[in-house]
Amino acid sequence: MTTRTAAAAARATVYGYPRQGRDRELKKAIEGYWKGRVTAGSLRATAAGLRRGNWRALAAAGITEVPTGDFSYYDHVLDATVMVGAIPERHRAAVAADALDGYFAMARGTQDVAPLEMTKWFDTNYHYLVPELGPDTVFTADSAQQVAEVEEALALGLSPRPVLVGPVTYLLLAKAAPGVAADFDPLTLLDRLLPVYAEVLADLRAAGAAWVQLDEPALVQDRTPAELKAAERAYRDLGARTDRPKLLVASYFDRLGDALPVLAKAPVDGLALDFTHAAAANLEALASVGGLPGKRLVAGVVDGRNVWINDLEKSLATLGTLLGLADRVDVAASCSLLHVPLDVTLERDIEPQILRWLAFARQKTAEIVTLAKGLARGTHTITAELSANKADLASRATSALTRDPAVRARAEAVTDTDGRRSQPYPVRAAAQHAHLGLPPLPTTTIGSFPQTTELRTARADLRAGRIDAAAYEERIASEIRDVVSFQERTGLDVLVHGEPERNDMVQYFAERLTGYLTTQAGWVQSYGTRYVRPPVLAGDISRPEPMTVRWTAYAQSLTDRPVKGMLTSPVTMLAWSFVRDDQPLGDTARQVALALRDEVDDLEANGTSVIQVDEPALRETLPLRAADHAAYLDWATEAFRVTTAGVRPDTQIHTHMCYAEFGDIVQAIDDLDADVISLEAARSHMQVARELAGHGYPREAGPGVYDIHSPRVPGADEMAALLRKGLEAIPAERLWVNPDCGLKTRGRSETRACLENLVTAARTVRGEVGPV
Repeated sequence: MTTRTAAAAARATVYGYPRQGRDRELKKAIEGYWKGRVTAGSLRATAAGLRRGNWRALAAAGITEVPTGDFSYYDHVLDATVMVGAIPERHRAAVAADALDGYFAMARGTQDVAPLEMTKWFDTNYHYLVPELGPDTVFTADSAQQVAEVEEALALGLSPRPVLVGPVTYLLLAKAAPGVAADFDPLTLLDRLLPVYAEVLADLRAAGAAWVQLDEPALVQDRTPAELKAAERAYRDLGARTDRPKLLVASYFDRLGDALPVLAKAPVDGLALDFTHAAAANLEALASVGGLPGKRLVAGVVDGRNVWINDLEKSLATLGTLLGLADRVDVAASCSLLHVPLDVTLERDIEPQILRWLAFARQKTAEIVTLAKGLARGTHTITAELSANKADLASRATSALTRDPAVRARAEAVTDTDGRRSQPYPVRAAAQHAHLGLPPLPTTTIGSFPQTTELRTARADLRAGRIDAAAYEERIASEIRDVVSFQERTGLDVLVHGEPERNDMVQYFAERLTGYLTTQAGWVQSYGTRYVRPPVLAGDISRPEPMTVRWTAYAQSLTDRPVKGMLTSPVTMLAWSFVRDDQPLGDTARQVALALRDEVDDLEANGTSVIQVDEPALRETLPLRAADHAAYLDWATEAFRVTTAGVRPDTQIHTHMCYAEFGDIVQAIDDLDADVISLEAARSHMQVARELAGHGYPREAGPGVYDIHSPRVPGADEMAALLRKGLEAIPAERLWVNPDCGLKTRGRSETRACLENLVTAARTVRGEVGPV
């Protein structure tokens, strides 16, 4: 195909779209179903309506091929587990009795059955349910949902492209099932899995799907020769089938590297590559393999993970370079638009000029269509769009919001000394033990307590003007008194104030720091029905005044036990925001660190002896390629130390991390130089404790003893068993007892029951180990 013909054939497409609906209708319907207020039929009708609405909106915008199969009630990897019949043994009865309830049981667990483990989707803040596989796993095809969605789209007169998790990525994301040897490699099941994928593909072709997208993001990570051979075998076998639709293998989040020549040679019909975060590397690699003759190239030139408008001229230049490297070049976002909010026009409180710098899913779709039009018909057909885009980019670059000379001068003046505690850990530990007087196996929580109905009502009343600030603050004080009193009665050793004044652990601080923008409707799925509104990090960061001191000091005034001050650390403030793309991330992290350092110093000066600086995103933001790890971890750990290093030796610094694979960042955890770290560990059966021990981690740690992402209430005996397993790796004098994560999303009654059981478990095991 000539370059001109390839350009003329250019079309606009997307890999996926936000699921929740304009007003988070899906979240409300699912949670209503869990509570018995919504029937299964009504839930399915809501889901179908949202799918149809998305497809129609995409088609109306100019998307010629709509994605199906990207919609999910909870998680698309869990959907793949259902599709291939890899239901864990403990969930099979529930799935057989009721497919929908069994599906949610795998996601959330029940009182009697634990859920699947949950962890981060590559380097995003989206969580997926980890498949559990073993040598006895039997795969069976169940394409009913995928076929139904194809038929739904065809009935609307649309061209569907089903989106499935690819077989290689599915196995690389899986783990050994409980009771299976830890060194079991799920990839050894590939030959067993491929016929099931082939059956699903045949079903989709029979249903009318001309193309199917197989997502293989795991191939942008460092892969061994054996893993690349597996990918080669998978797509050789699937591509050789005569009963299949055309296959588009999609990669995103980074460069394909050694996997690119494997996929370029495979008998598949198209590849999708990321030309935003990995533009130069993928361009060079694509040229080095001679392009994709005879294949379709889907070029992800619009950033699907951030909210800034696209530089249309730059993207057109990239697309122009790609012409001639494939028989057909189509235009797309770099990944699914699941990772950005729905529509910027829903925002009412952001200045109109600043809004023009932002593009959410709807606006990104328009950018994709504009680029495809310019590529296919010539830039003269999009002159107005190019002119407006150039003006908006210039407005942002010259805005006073983006640069504060005082902030930049302070950041440039940071030295190595600013990132070091005044005393080494052993000296600090002795001072802290003497100052705090805690028992062995001290108990605490991660920070937040349930946000009660009364609190949510008060917050809504304040926004609506039905109550004044004084009445709202009394509600906050009442919640804190209740939480502190409960913790004292239960017997927790280190208390928290419960964070009733906070809407979100990042947004709360973003609202109080200069340089951040917050949204009203910028919801993004984190997991299941948990949606967050990531703030937009638009300019230089500073702290005008204390943010947490008032309520922390108030809680401390109610008790003689230590109350933790609670802050969110720099990397998480970046990872769970939409970050600026006009300067290095390390520079932005240092600015945030200095603002938070001021807060840490003020907490200490006001009598707070234990300060927790949460860093749950440290692992999730780790670059996908090992060659990029060192540079990232250098600025990430420095930012944490700059935040915390100014306190006295007897002030105890805690940190917390969320679901992730921690083994490859244990040294970085050590480099944070926190006195105590708490980590999620219940679903992985204390694996992280063993990883810390294997590294020789010298400080105190609290691997979680119950999973807060499930509504089940584990008994004290169950928690004690996990605690004993933790003691096999971490000595009693350095082991803390705590939940996996914060309790904000849980109900009050289950939370109280869980914490009472936690304290009972700690006391039981404390008695077994004796004095330390």
